[in-house]
Amino acid sequence: MKNIIHILRQLSIIGIITFSIFDMTAIKAESIKLDNPKISTLYVNTFGNKENTPIIFLHGGPGYNCAAFEFTAAQKLSEQNYFVIVYDRRGEGRSEDANAKHSFAEAVNDVKSIQEHFGLDKVNLIGHSFGGMLAVKFAEKYPELTQSIILVGAPINLQESFKHIIQKSKLIYEEKSDNNNLRYVAMLEKMDTTTMQYASYCFMHAMQNGFYSPKVPTEDAKEIYKLFSLNPTLKLYSSNMTQYPPATFAKNDNYTNINLKDNISNLIKNGTKIYGIYGKEDGLYSAIQVEELQSILGEKNLVYYENCSHNSFVDQQKMFIDDINNWLK
Repeated sequence: MKNIIHILRQLSIIGIITFSIFDMTAIKAESIKLDNPKISTLYVNTFGNKENTPIIFLHGGPGYNCAAFEFTAAQKLSEQNYFVIVYDRRGEGRSEDANAKHSFAEAVNDVKSIQEHFGLDKVNLIGHSFGGMLAVKFAEKYPELTQSIILVGAPINLQESFKHIIQKSKLIYEEKSDNNNLRYVAMLEKMDTTTMQYASYCFMHAMQNGFYSPKVPTEDAKEIYKLFSLNPTLKLYSSNMTQYPPATFAKNDNYTNINLKDNISNLIKNGTKIYGIYGKEDGLYSAIQVEELQSILGEKNLVYYENCSHNSFVDQQKMFIDDINNWLK
């Protein structure tokens, strides 16, 4: 789910990316040296005191990296007395590994190894986008190690999202009398919805129609997005997708056809705390989808932000941090 590129293009067009007043431009991406051979090739960075409440951030994708969160939100979150761990999944971003399998089983084991490396009894998992699916998979295998899950713009049923993307895109094209794209949508509606090709085309239309970014970013969000042009590492990795993970994850785990509603319900019944943060302008999810998830999590356990799309830790960063504090403290 490569979303930052589209945001950068939009912001650069309207002249937002110019200079920054944030000290976060000085944050350096330096991987922690891990003596555990199981995860020695992983890019891992930490923020805050190890004695504080631990949070592991699971980035989106597959094929993306943690840089967007690492450079814009991790430090600020750690200042609220959290020990924040960010990392790039095996074979993605800066965690180069030619032998990566790109599967949930492998990714879950890596999260456990990171947890063990830092000597953490239980962790809170922030799962952004595809990372939310991984968080659920981890909690299912290791409920005793999971303190809580915070789903951030995370898909629960991608097949429902694909239908929503097509319907919403179709309305846009009809309003514009865009017959060319209407023909593409008509072809898409006849495709096998279980294929990765179908998923890729749906995401393409979501990108094309600005579904990943708010129409009118807040002033604070505009300032944060300026970082994407100022920090060389962030600039590089925010627009960098690793080629193979999406197709390989799909082959191994068929992730575009997973429905996690029952999984989440069962985790809650068994005592796992699960929360949700979603944006009202996130074009991947309809209001009905978010309302259904809220009915599963509980009314107070899901927040639905105005002027916010797929990256709530940027689009509404203050509220994002405040709500995490409300749940975890």
